Amino acid sequence: MAKHRIDNNIRKLRFLRDEMTQQQLAEKVGVTRQTIMSIEKGKYSPTLELAFRIAMVFKVPLDEVFSYSDGESQ
Repeated sequence: MAKHRIDNNIRKLRFLRDEMTQQQLAEKVGVTRQTIMSIEKGKYSPTLELAFRIAMVFKVPLDEVFSYSDGESQ
């Protein structure tokens, strides 16, 4: 059975953006710091809308923030 996984570069992008905190990002996209922390750790997959809002904060395409793996390509 293939394991599906959504990976992200949020932590890296935060640090490239003047070391933005999880709290600052959370405020910009309208969620809690705990939500950002859970997304970064891969414990929570954001809604499509939230994923786009995060990408917009960093001014990068969605696929620079998130990537999807179906487990078969590894």
